[in-house]
Amino acid sequence: MKKYFRILALVSLLVPMALQAQKTEKVINVIPYPQSVEIGKGTFKGAGANFNCDLEIDSRSAALIRQLADKITFVSGRTNSFATPVGLRRSLDTKKAKGFFFLNDSSLGAEEYSIEITPKNCVVKASAYNGFLYAIQTLKQLTDPAIFSDRINPNQKFLFPCVSIKDKPRFAYRGMHLDCARHFFSVEEVKKYLDIMAVYKLNQFHWHLTEDQGWRIEIKKYPKLTEVGAFRNGTMVGKDFNSNDGVRYGGYYTQEQLKEVVAYAASLGITVIPEIDLPGHMLGALAAYPELGCTGGPYEVWTRWGISDQVLCPGKEAMFTFLEDVFTELMEIFPSEYIHIGGDECPKTEWEKCPDCQARIKALGIKADDKHTAEQYLQSYVTARVQKFLNDHGRKIIGWDEILEGELAPGATVMSWRGVKGGVQASALGFDVIMTPNTYCYFDYYQSEDKEKEPLAIGGNLPIEKVYGYEPFDGLDASQQKHILGVQANLWTEYIATPEYLEYMLLPRMAALSEIQWCKSSDKNFDRFASSMKAESFKIYDILGYNYRKF
Repeated sequence: MKKYFRILALVSLLVPMALQAQKTEKVINVIPYPQSVEIGKGTFKGAGANFNCDLEIDSRSAALIRQLADKITFVSGRTNSFATPVGLRRSLDTKKAKGFFFLNDSSLGAEEYSIEITPKNCVVKASAYNGFLYAIQTLKQLTDPAIFSDRINPNQKFLFPCVSIKDKPRFAYRGMHLDCARHFFSVEEVKKYLDIMAVYKLNQFHWHLTEDQGWRIEIKKYPKLTEVGAFRNGTMVGKDFNSNDGVRYGGYYTQEQLKEVVAYAASLGITVIPEIDLPGHMLGALAAYPELGCTGGPYEVWTRWGISDQVLCPGKEAMFTFLEDVFTELMEIFPSEYIHIGGDECPKTEWEKCPDCQARIKALGIKADDKHTAEQYLQSYVTARVQKFLNDHGRKIIGWDEILEGELAPGATVMSWRGVKGGVQASALGFDVIMTPNTYCYFDYYQSEDKEKEPLAIGGNLPIEKVYGYEPFDGLDASQQKHILGVQANLWTEYIATPEYLEYMLLPRMAALSEIQWCKSSDKNFDRFASSMKAESFKIYDILGYNYRKF
């Protein structure tokens, strides 16, 4: 008994000490948190320090580094000179040299970087553009948030804590989605969306561009897609599906505007993945070209939300010609390896009655079985034809997890949205997967249980704590984990009509997403994350003019 009380007393003594040690542990206010951090003593003064760039660094990266020098110069009013000295890397003595030094290190991966800061200098190493980009994003979060400002602050010294950082992402695919089909957002608004993605080192922008409620891409061979399909005759009010505000609504991006966004995203280390959702969610196209449907119409761009029974007709060869023409123009605009082809929420009621669809089923010898209907296998045929066309042109497809219904050809990537089940199934079958479960990654959901105090949303409850708690490998064995390319969150816009509301639903949940994508699961700590948000990120949002939800 005495031994028991001695142990109890020892535990009661050690637990508070451990908690206190945890509270006083040194951390830096960087999100996503780097994989390896050692914090030293002292600071390095960035304002007025010389910037030195290794000649082995590519010109794009050098320009990026110069932008940082120019920004510190502008805000602080103290000149940060920029130079590319010959033989810098070989002659550098980090114990004596003063200033910023950016060095090429071929031993590092394309998205990997290191930062060593002492009171005399800051040495950054990377091997490629994205590595230097992420290092700079980390540096900007290490110093005063005023570095994000366009206002002159002559008293700003831009102090950087002495720290040693070695960093790289957990997942190669770190995505964020935006639906510009339900509600349209301008090029400048999309760029602002990309800007905040870059702060948190996201590298894939999934752009949802076609829907029942509007077609947003200029396709020169089919001008009616934007003349007719890009506009709807009103929008339902709130959640009254029988209502219509009577206000004509729409918009689209020209091919030049799309290319502008692609180039802008690339400068931020972000790849744009376009989505043409097929064969469902296609009323925008059917309203413009009714001959592509089973009934021939008449069709109208939808003024309400939901899932239309009116879809493309795979019994008609003209439908495949249309899709190939659209993707041909799309590939000239978007250089991405992946193209998203949707595949979700495609009702089969019209196909069951359509003579052309039934003739196609018969000609292909498709038979229903105890797992799938003949019409589900018909959709698999559509997916396979589109996949082959894109593969023949050097591209790969991504589809929502419904593409697993029926048969799926090798090489497809599955985006698991209906919870994690699709990702578990696809990875077990050997398909690559992007996890985007609505249970953790749908940012159109409410942010608290008290819905009366939140803006109107589609439903659900997804507070930032729940987002942060998601672990993509849960329920997967080692062989399945190898197929998880990464994680993405989706922002659908049925009820989101303004940039301010869009930003409110995005932030700060996207910051939580970034730690899922970047950090090792063992490095995640919500208390540390929340403290950093309040100390750094909220100030950045204020400076950059983003609307956001506080917590």
